[in-house]
Parts: sequence; structure tokens; C-alpha cells
Amino acid sequence: MNWNELIDAVAGKADLKKSDASKVVDAVFDSIGEALKDGEEVRLVGFGTFSVASRGASEGRNPRTGEKIKIAASRQAKFRPGKGLRDKLN
Repeated sequence: MNWNELIDAVAGKADLKKSDASKVVDAVFDSIGEALKDGEEVRLVGFGTFSVASRGASEGRNPRTGEKIKIAASRQAKFRPGKGLRDKLN
């Protein structure tokens, strides 16, 4: 499912116009992104939990040349599915 298909599905299930559904989907993902940017955890009971994990700096190698390179520390989004989502899949 891509972005437009998601908007179509939301519009159909919520009986909304596509333009309104697009605003809703954008607002939900913007809100989740902003919370993660602020270091908060987003818990959607029955669906899952979005969180931020810190990844330390490390040293890697350029596979083409074998030269050592430094990989900077970063923050990454993580998702842990909730029981309701796991039950739907199994």
C-alpha cells in the first residue's frame, strides 16, 4: 500500500472526501514525527509503539576501496507492534 492507497482506504472507511482524508493522514504522521523529534514515545494501544533509539558513532569500511570511514552517531525511529496488530497477522 502506498500513500495514495492509504488515503483512499481512510476516505472509504471514514466516509470522507479524499482531500479531507489526506489532511487527516498528513496530520497523524506529522504529529507522530514531531513527537519522535522531541524524543517522546508514541503509544497507540492495540497497534504499536513508536520510539527513538540512539545509535553511537562507529567505524566502517568503504566496500569499494576498503578505506576506513567514520559513521556519525544518529537517532533512528523504531516501531514495536502491539498485541492487537500481532494477533491480526497470525
